[in-house]
Amino acid sequence: MTTNETSAAKDASISNIQAFNEQDVIIKGWLHNKRSSGNIHFLLVRDGSGTIQCIVEKKKVPENVFKIFDELTQESSLIVTGKVRKEPRSPIGYEISVSNIEIVHIAQPFPITPKEHGTAFLMDNRHLWLRSSKQRAILKIRHTIVMAIYDYFNSREFVLINTPILTANAVEGTTSLFEVDFFGEKAYLSQSGQLYVEAACMAFKNVYTFGPTFRAEKSKTRKHLNEFWMVEPEMAFGTLDDVFTHEEGLIMHLVNEVLSKNQDDLAVLERNTDVLKKIQPPFPRIAYSDAIVTLQKKGSPIKWGDDLGADEETLLAQDYDTPLFVHRYPKAMTSFYMVPDPEDDRLTMNVDLLGPEGYGEIIGGGSERISSLELLEQRIEEHKLPRHVFEWYLDLRRYGSVPHCGFGMGLERAVAWLSGASHVRETIPFPRMYYRLTP
Repeated sequence: MTTNETSAAKDASISNIQAFNEQDVIIKGWLHNKRSSGNIHFLLVRDGSGTIQCIVEKKKVPENVFKIFDELTQESSLIVTGKVRKEPRSPIGYEISVSNIEIVHIAQPFPITPKEHGTAFLMDNRHLWLRSSKQRAILKIRHTIVMAIYDYFNSREFVLINTPILTANAVEGTTSLFEVDFFGEKAYLSQSGQLYVEAACMAFKNVYTFGPTFRAEKSKTRKHLNEFWMVEPEMAFGTLDDVFTHEEGLIMHLVNEVLSKNQDDLAVLERNTDVLKKIQPPFPRIAYSDAIVTLQKKGSPIKWGDDLGADEETLLAQDYDTPLFVHRYPKAMTSFYMVPDPEDDRLTMNVDLLGPEGYGEIIGGGSERISSLELLEQRIEEHKLPRHVFEWYLDLRRYGSVPHCGFGMGLERAVAWLSGASHVRETIPFPRMYYRLTP
C-alpha cells in the first residue's frame, strides 16, 4: 500500500467493524494468536473492543510485510492496515485483508499460554491474565453492571453521595475492621457508607453511594474479598416495602442490561442465558422463621436463631428460578440500626436477597432503620459500641428524624452471578484477598 493509500485508511474499532465494509481501515492492537498455511498468514488481532482475523496473502503485500509474521510473538503490539470484507465463517462476520503491518513492540515470550495454569500462577500474573478472553468478558459485564447501577438510581432521582473511606465508625461489627493510624488517632477503612448516606437522605430524601468497602475477614471462600465495591441506597420516609421494590427493580435492570449488551461476552463464558431469561418479577418471599422450617424438612440440622450459611442459602434457593427474598431475621443476628418487627420483637424489619444457582446472598443489609433516638441509644449500648463516635449519627434522630430504609449490594457478587464466574476474584481487576495483596 502506498503512503497515499495508507493515509486514506480510517482508524476503526473492531467492535464496529461492520460500518467499514469494503473500506480500508487501521486497527491498533495486540496479536492474540497466529497460524500460517504457507502463502497465507492468519493473524488474530484484538484491540480491546473485540478480536478479528487478519489475512496476509503473499501475492498481495510487499515481501517485508509478509515476513513480519515470523517476528510476531503473542501479545506483540502492532498496527494493521487493510480492507474490511465480509466473511460468514468469522465469529463477527468480517475479516481484514491486510496491506500493511507496522510493529510497535515485539513482546517477550508471554507467560500465559493456552495450556492449563494453576490459580496461584494466574493470580500472580493477574496484570497479564486480564488480557485473556474470559477475563475480558467478565470485566466487560462488570462495566455494564456498573453503568446500569448508576442509570437505575439516577433515572429515579436518587442523588449520588460520595462517602468517606476513612472513618471512626463501625457499621458491620468491630471484628472485621482494617485499622489505620490517622495522625495518632484510630481510624478504620470503611466497611460501608451506610451511616453517611443516612445523614444525606435527610437532606436529599433519596440518595445512594457507590464505591470501595473493606472487610478484614480471614475468609478463603469463593464469595469473599477484603476489598470490594458496594452500592448503598437510602430512602427517607421509606419502609421495608420500598426495599423490596428497589432491590427487585435494580436486579431486573441489571439482568436486562447484561442480556441486551453482553451477548458476545456471555457466549465466551459459555453462560447459560436461559436461566437469566427466566428471571421475572415478582421475586418469591419467605420469612426467616418459615425458611428454618423449610430447611429442616430438607434435612438441615439448622435451628431457629442460627444464621443462614452458604449451604443453607443454596438449599433454600434451589427451589426457585429467580432470586429469593428472606426477611425478618432474629434481632440477635442483625445490625444495631435495624428496626424491630412491631409484630414480634424477636425479629427485625430486614431482608436479604439470595441468588439462584448457589450464588447465595446478592443483596444484604436491607432494612428499615431505627428513627427513635431512645431505641438507637439502647441498641448501641446492647452492642457495646463506643457511643462517642456515634454522637453525630444520633444527631440524625434529634433533628427532624424520619423513618427511612436502605440496602447494600456487593458489585462483585452480582457480577459473579450474572457472568457465571466461579469465584469473585475474577470479577474485579485486581482482587484483594486474605492471601493476596499483589499485583
